Amino acid sequence: MSVEPQQVSGVLTDEESRTLDAHWRAANYLSVGQIYLMANPLLTEPLRPEHVKPRLLGHWGTSPGLNLVYTHLNRLIRSRGLEALCVWGPGHGGPAVVANSWLEGSYTETYPDVTRDAAGMARLFRQFSFPGGVPSHVAPETPGSVHEGGELGYALSHAYGAAFDNPGLLVACVIGDGEAETGPLAASWHSDKFLDPVHDGAVLPILHLNGYKIANPTVLSRLPEPELDDLLRGYGHEPLHVTGDDPAAVHRAMARAMDTAADRIAGVQRAAREDGATERPRWPVIVLRTPKGWTGPAEVDGLPVEGTWRAHQVPLSAVRDNPDHLRQLEEWLRSYRPRELFDEHGAPRPDVLACVPDGARRLGSTPHANGGLLLRELPLPPLERYAVPVDEPGATLHEPTRVLGDLLEDVMRGTADRRDFRLVGPDETASNRLQAVYGASGKAWQAGILDVDEHLDRHGRVMEILSEHTCQGWLEGYLLTGRHGLFSCYEAFVHIVDSMVNQHIKWLRVSRRLPWRAPIASLNYLLTSHVWRQDHNGFSHQDPGFVDHILNKSPEAVRVYLPPDANTLLSVADHALRSRDYVNVIVAGKQPCFDWLTMEQAKAHCARGAGIWDWAGTEDGTREPDVVLACAGDVPTQEVLAAARLLRDHLPELAVRVVNVVDIARLLPSEEHPHGMGDFEYDGLFTPDKPVVFAYHGYPWLIHRLAYRRTGHGHLHVRGYKEVGTTTTPFDMVVRNDLDRYRLVMDVIDRVPGLAVRAAAVRQRMEDVRLRHHQYIREHGVDLPEVADWSWDG
Repeated sequence: MSVEPQQVSGVLTDEESRTLDAHWRAANYLSVGQIYLMANPLLTEPLRPEHVKPRLLGHWGTSPGLNLVYTHLNRLIRSRGLEALCVWGPGHGGPAVVANSWLEGSYTETYPDVTRDAAGMARLFRQFSFPGGVPSHVAPETPGSVHEGGELGYALSHAYGAAFDNPGLLVACVIGDGEAETGPLAASWHSDKFLDPVHDGAVLPILHLNGYKIANPTVLSRLPEPELDDLLRGYGHEPLHVTGDDPAAVHRAMARAMDTAADRIAGVQRAAREDGATERPRWPVIVLRTPKGWTGPAEVDGLPVEGTWRAHQVPLSAVRDNPDHLRQLEEWLRSYRPRELFDEHGAPRPDVLACVPDGARRLGSTPHANGGLLLRELPLPPLERYAVPVDEPGATLHEPTRVLGDLLEDVMRGTADRRDFRLVGPDETASNRLQAVYGASGKAWQAGILDVDEHLDRHGRVMEILSEHTCQGWLEGYLLTGRHGLFSCYEAFVHIVDSMVNQHIKWLRVSRRLPWRAPIASLNYLLTSHVWRQDHNGFSHQDPGFVDHILNKSPEAVRVYLPPDANTLLSVADHALRSRDYVNVIVAGKQPCFDWLTMEQAKAHCARGAGIWDWAGTEDGTREPDVVLACAGDVPTQEVLAAARLLRDHLPELAVRVVNVVDIARLLPSEEHPHGMGDFEYDGLFTPDKPVVFAYHGYPWLIHRLAYRRTGHGHLHVRGYKEVGTTTTPFDMVVRNDLDRYRLVMDVIDRVPGLAVRAAAVRQRMEDVRLRHHQYIREHGVDLPEVADWSWDG
């Protein structure tokens, strides 16, 4: 918001109060109409059963409160010339947000067939929660939305993500009192310790306490007001209360609270931006207490409804069959006096629109809710600047994520002025070897700073909080409002955001089908400190299953990459950071890893997604291979190449093909995933009938699931993580899970026809090494010298 907005007293004139109430009543009328009606939208004739939808779906309880907030945000934006966005946490209030965007004209501009007249109102009503229509939640289809309804717990972190690096933006965030009970929401209150009053916008939380969830009271609504105030002040906020059920009084109180909040926010920003204040401010929060289902039926079938949990969804559920319910519905609708609100053609009257802002300042038209409109290309430098030299495969080692950190440092530096790139993660940036970024930006921090602290920066764009939920929410809000970013996380703990990424993928899938939504930057995960290099932390830190979770989702929106070395990581990261409308998951190690490919080779290999490493195998081009050794992931690649070397030494006559897979979706049929291979290409790579021993980074059954329809699936044998882990040596991890080089050689001998007898002695030697390994680590505490000192010398 602007540094010196016009200060408004918060005292409403009678005319302002009247027009605000007209807007609110119109939004309430439209909300009820969406839930119930499929005809007779203006009640130009008595309501009949056939005017009512056969299936009543939707949520009334939160809608009147959301309509009140929307009405008063309109007033605030219009009177002060603000640029604003609202995140609607109670997503079940879909009817309210749709109603308001129709009133202000944004909905009709987005969907021209839903006109602002009686015909358009009828279409608006009919389409809601109706086959072929729109969802009941605040969804991607809703103009002005960046938050899918039903994502309980994430509204506030999304709001802060939208505010970061948006110094002119006010982000209002309505938090339902059911949502306020969730763990992610509780953690996200701490986001104010990361909000920079100089370079960021402001977040105005509006805690909407209507008392109930779907069937139970809510915790915060039952706290005494002093206790709730203590809680909110402890989070760093100064509460402003709006309480009541008398519309005129609530309008006056809401206007006063909104103006007070805006004045306080402007004062904080002015102090930081003009006076150089560095003390962490106390930001306002509005606590809005209104009855659940306010202005709806007070009683139905002799039971109280308004102000109770019975108002949560559809208060009158038998309208088509019960004449009393039909009568109550008509009385309810007419109580809003629709003739005063809409003219004879169904258009909103001028009084209803008196508070509505103009153009892109309308909440349904702000470009910040359609972030692709604001997105700029990320300035990515040429990869050759960071590439590690590779004269021979496997002759040198580098830490892949450390190499990537140098690239990210320059990306951070290249966006210093425009401030549209952030790196987020749960306290692990340095642990994940990405600390080079501190050369361009420190870690965002607004709380106390001690002399012993390092890299804390009140204006930083590296963000760390030990809450994966909050990291995810910040980044989603940042991306949805037109910026770029990367989420770095330990592989085992990214599962914490499983449900959040589900919703984001669904958002992307729906958005792709909406021509008015511009593509946004992809949500990029870097998963490191992975399963095979968590031998020191033990079993609790060993879980590679996030990839399985992601590959269950919409193929058009998900990508999974397992680069085997530093240069392939650079290539994959460059591709992911340039992409749009995807969720990209990159799994890469932070420990020293052999360098296999030059930068030129890495680019070509990553573009293919899977390919033959002819220098690693023993094919001579005159006959088909006897066996295919396949690998995906850095440690499995090392073990496969070590196994290939053992086979070359012990069974030189065997024709071995080595295939490395970077893009896991390549294993899917082309008709199942855009990156999938056709059968002809797949059979050419893996053969239709030769044994394939596949060393995979994660759970082995994923590979079987992806390839189960292939001709050669019966010959496919996959080794991977079998949920066997502990604190041990690095090589013992692969041995325990039968992914080690010696086990892979034994697998080849077991599966290539004729080798079981001819190579029995070789197999026994492999088994002997495994037994010797078992004894050696228990005596010495480190891996066998031939393993620890191994290198490829092909």
